[in-house]
Amino acid sequence: MLRIIKTHPELRPFEADLKLRMDLYQRKHRQLLPGGGRLLDFANAHNWYGFHQEKDGWVYREWAPAADQLYLTGDFNDWHWTDTPLRRLEGGSWEIFLPGDTLHKGSRVLTIVRNGDRLTQHVPLYARRVTQDWVTQSWCCEVWDELTPYPWTDAGFHSEEPPLIYEAHVGMASEDSRIATYREFADNVLPHVLDAGYNTVQLMAIMEHPYYGSFGYQVSSFFAASSRYGYPDDLKYLINKAHSMHIRVLLDVVHSHAVGNTLEGINMFDGTSYQFFHDGAEGNHPAWGTKLFDYDKPQVLHFLLSNLKFWMEEFHFDGFRFDGVTSMLYHDHGLGVAFSDLSHYFTMNTDTESVTYLQLANELIRQVNPHALTIAEDMSGMPGMCEPIEDGGIGFNYRLAMGIPDLWIKWVKERRDEDWHLGTLWKELTFRNAPTIAYVESHDQALVGDQTMIFRLAGAAMYDQMSMDCHTQVIDRAVALHKMIRLLTIAAGGTGYLCFMGNEFGHPEWIDFPRPGNGNSFTYCRRQWSLMTNPELKYGALYAFDRDMVHTVTKYHVLEQEYPELRWVHEDDHVLAFERGGLLFVFNFSPDHSYTDYVIPVSRGVDWHPLFSSDDSCYNGYGRVAHDPVSACIPGREGNFVRLYLPARTAIVLAPEGL
Repeated sequence: MLRIIKTHPELRPFEADLKLRMDLYQRKHRQLLPGGGRLLDFANAHNWYGFHQEKDGWVYREWAPAADQLYLTGDFNDWHWTDTPLRRLEGGSWEIFLPGDTLHKGSRVLTIVRNGDRLTQHVPLYARRVTQDWVTQSWCCEVWDELTPYPWTDAGFHSEEPPLIYEAHVGMASEDSRIATYREFADNVLPHVLDAGYNTVQLMAIMEHPYYGSFGYQVSSFFAASSRYGYPDDLKYLINKAHSMHIRVLLDVVHSHAVGNTLEGINMFDGTSYQFFHDGAEGNHPAWGTKLFDYDKPQVLHFLLSNLKFWMEEFHFDGFRFDGVTSMLYHDHGLGVAFSDLSHYFTMNTDTESVTYLQLANELIRQVNPHALTIAEDMSGMPGMCEPIEDGGIGFNYRLAMGIPDLWIKWVKERRDEDWHLGTLWKELTFRNAPTIAYVESHDQALVGDQTMIFRLAGAAMYDQMSMDCHTQVIDRAVALHKMIRLLTIAAGGTGYLCFMGNEFGHPEWIDFPRPGNGNSFTYCRRQWSLMTNPELKYGALYAFDRDMVHTVTKYHVLEQEYPELRWVHEDDHVLAFERGGLLFVFNFSPDHSYTDYVIPVSRGVDWHPLFSSDDSCYNGYGRVAHDPVSACIPGREGNFVRLYLPARTAIVLAPEGL
């Protein structure tokens, strides 16, 4: 019997499905490695294909099995399309050797593919640098190979800490109305991440994508770091510097689909729709308008697995957040499915080929770096997502707790504060079948058409009521709940935590990438850091609270305790209290009732010291909570209890004496 069934007996009715999962994984393993061995030795396509500089010239190889002929064109031959043909090798591969200085680093080239009488232009599949001409808007490959290794200084770096993730987009990290660079992010944003207490950076939109506004989720060149932000060495500088600060760097990897473009994408490279993708309707995502990989094809697995190894070895990424995992797992892509019954995970709707790919991907990643982290963007809660592969699982470390931000948005949008049911909230925060990354809002909630949490809470009041000395009903509620929601989510909601860049200080409004509809403006595609540093505005106080919250969670190893221990919940009083990591977290969500000598049961009969409260004046509160120790011994009452003053809309964190 598989271990996953022993540890999760509720899965026993689906034992045959889980055994099939493992049979398909083992069968594919044997197909890829018929003589045995490791995926680490299989995933080397990038070392063979693409451009590679040798002592006496350059070699270029490509995989295009259905093509009749391939040519290389570029500035080296005055863009004569058919002057420089490649020769066909076995297995659908092609090759050309260009001697001497025919090419040089930075030569601009394209691949020409002939099918019958038709010639088409394509960016090479394994291009490591792809650039766009801002006049013609056309894309092409720049020949790129690093003969001189980057001078890394991060040997031996790894972290075992629960991930506190700062999700970031390099291009919009500047306050200026432009695209920021890798080096600017390294020099200006990483110090902020360190000060804020986050130990992991998750970088979006790194893999090259033709449409900036796609947020990087419509990838065209899988082996190219986006040239919008600088050169490959600049990205290495960023990661090396992060490691020197003991900050992990994760790549937001997009293997769930690919852009349908043919010039700058991999679609139709050899003239067929099925080179990388499923043929016909099965190869098209009905909601995203993108192409879907055929994960059963060994050559596709060679491409994708090599891609993961490339980003880890070439750029020293510490792992991946896998985008669109729910879409991969099911033939209907999980659209409109509630996943309210276990049978929804184990029917003919399950895309077993995708499951096998994700297992292989996690196996390979651990072979490259045993300390690597992998996170699944899966809202379905697929059983075994974060179980070891050998136990019948898929092998991820964490999955995103996508239900938490959905609940926060729904409640803030549709319910009065006094109608929040704390028992339901507690269940949503703590009920999980896998290690999870909790969050209040990610980039999804910040996009135009939606609203950040602070903007949803405050609305138009953000425009004229964010000065430190302004206390109105609307803005006081927004500031108080912004702090309480974040503290409750990090303290109870998962075994890791995520914050999108700028949300830690309540960045106003939304993200809107430059596009024709907004006059190609960068006004809403940047981060206004000066709001946080302006002492006259509340943003700095919100940041101070977030910083102290994160540092406290780290100092007391709060997330290392898997589940919080509920101490008190009272729906009529709107009070919730729990312990985790030895600390006591108390929340009074009542909008208008403050309580004197409110009794909360605790685990230790010692004095408890308030560490901080959301009402402290340094966080733009009213300073109503005293920081004096409180005794857990109440005369005449058996057991351990503390009596607290709980102002309305306030959270307090206390530590027992001796911790």
